[in-house]
Amino acid sequence: MCGIVGYVGKRQAAPILLSGLAKLEYRGYDSAGIAVRRDAEAPVIVKAKGRLRVLSDKTDQGRAVPGCCGIGHTRWATHGVPSESNAHPHCTDDCNVIAVHNGIFENHQEIREKLLRNHYSFYSDTDTEAIVKLIDYYYKKYKMGPIDALAKTMVRVRGSYALAVMFRDYPNELYLARKDAPLIVGLGTGENFIASDVSAILNYTREAVYVDNLEMGRITADRAEFYDLNGDLVEKTAVHIDWDAEAAEKGGFEHFMMKEIHEQPKAVSDTIHAYLTGDIDAPDAACSVNLASIGLTDSVIAGIRELCIIGCGSAYHVGVVAQYLLEDLTALPVRVELASEYRYRHPRLSKDTLAVIVSQSGETADSLAALRESKAKGLRTLAIVNVVGSSIAREADHVLYTYAGPEIAVATTKAYSTQLIASYLLAIGMAQQLGRLSEAAASAMLREMCTLPAKIQSILDNKERIQWFAAKFANARDVFYIGRGIDYAIGLEGSLKLKEISYIHSEAYAAGELKHGTISLIEDGTLVIGILTQPSLYEKTLSNMIEVKSRGAYLMGIAAAGALDIRDTVDFPIFLPETDEHFTASLATIPLQLLSYYVSVAKGLDVDKPRNLAKSVTVE
Repeated sequence: MCGIVGYVGKRQAAPILLSGLAKLEYRGYDSAGIAVRRDAEAPVIVKAKGRLRVLSDKTDQGRAVPGCCGIGHTRWATHGVPSESNAHPHCTDDCNVIAVHNGIFENHQEIREKLLRNHYSFYSDTDTEAIVKLIDYYYKKYKMGPIDALAKTMVRVRGSYALAVMFRDYPNELYLARKDAPLIVGLGTGENFIASDVSAILNYTREAVYVDNLEMGRITADRAEFYDLNGDLVEKTAVHIDWDAEAAEKGGFEHFMMKEIHEQPKAVSDTIHAYLTGDIDAPDAACSVNLASIGLTDSVIAGIRELCIIGCGSAYHVGVVAQYLLEDLTALPVRVELASEYRYRHPRLSKDTLAVIVSQSGETADSLAALRESKAKGLRTLAIVNVVGSSIAREADHVLYTYAGPEIAVATTKAYSTQLIASYLLAIGMAQQLGRLSEAAASAMLREMCTLPAKIQSILDNKERIQWFAAKFANARDVFYIGRGIDYAIGLEGSLKLKEISYIHSEAYAAGELKHGTISLIEDGTLVIGILTQPSLYEKTLSNMIEVKSRGAYLMGIAAAGALDIRDTVDFPIFLPETDEHFTASLATIPLQLLSYYVSVAKGLDVDKPRNLAKSVTVE
């Protein structure tokens, strides 16, 4: 969602704030603002509606706002329309308290009414302004220090938040508080940083402290202190960030999305090799998945009787693929749940269920809530996440990290691909430990997995053909994806990608469901994309494609290289390198990503920042 950056040190703050906010543009926003203070002078607040460049121009790239202490924010509207008055930072009338906020305060209306009775007035429609003035109310009424005022506010409000706060009486100091929204502190020499995402500070420091839930902090140029709700000091350990700062740059590509599509071979390879044991290059040597390294020992796996995979959006689609794979290889029952629905259904799960939470950022609000619900039910939990030290990673019993590196484009590509790999590794490792997969069979599957990066690269090397096809259908009104089994799961992700960045209506259907109403939507020229990578289901799906073709559909088909007879049916075939049928999602997804990208480019849209969307959804 929104982005937060804070700085205190000896350098001018405004250019650093603007630079950090620029690294967070991918998260989605509609306005931006900064507050900067020079020593004991009154702070200067500058806001702008629209893109960050408007704020940058308004402040002469930060040069017009001198001072070495400040906070900045990019806002994605939740309460109140995008406007300068609703943009952050928010402040009290006397600028005693200034703050930026990510998240949602659920009881802000109740707090607003309380403050109105105590002679406060309001200039915005936001929940944040109410909380800023509540901090001020406690600070003044009870003559509290900043930490105590923040603690009292945290107890009073409901919702999720990451707060960075400035107090008039404490120049050259920043304060922070966190509940259910990511916040980190970057440690420098004679300077320190606050950010909602590590990418904002990579150009300045690689040492970061992850703020835990219900913690507060006081940041100066030389010191970072952390407190619990009782106001007691909390000892924290810094983490070294290994991500390359250049990984958050476009690297010569026109868009981050295309760069990240091309990074998939490496990301997939890195994730595979992080968990393999044995000599993968020796044809006759035994190989296995080292699940014990994440705490999934033989005895733990032996006690698992069911799996429940939970995620949102693309992470949910990974779960649908994983369901087919895990049930086939482990013979355990598997269910897949939308995180946004999971805790409201009151699911009945036994204590021997493994809850698998899938999230790129590790901060997805619904997924984090589902994790906590699972733990409250006494379930063992496993997180598949990309961000070390994220909330989901810290709270889960076991963590299977993916190695995608920073993903900037809102539409996920390489994070999705590495999550698929993580699910393959989990399935093969569990199946082998449960005796459902022999050592030889597991080794053969793992060696085949190791060929996936090169096969993904071969698809990317022939992307121009998909570019031509995308231009042909850039003005499509409706697109349908059909498939069976894993192919249906692939279609779900392909459809979401097209919707996300091209704004074309598209739907994915299990091919056998076409007759149950959907086929009535097919008319002359409707693009139907059939996915046919599962040998046992190939003829059935092909039959469904012939049905829609007879009703005027234009067919695109994705199949293995050997399925040459598909040319007799489809108008535009795409052939994939041969691989184990369990792994076809890793290959079939690539042309669908490219199709969505090229359609969006042909329509002249902002590929990396699609409308109404944010990279990390940290509110329900």
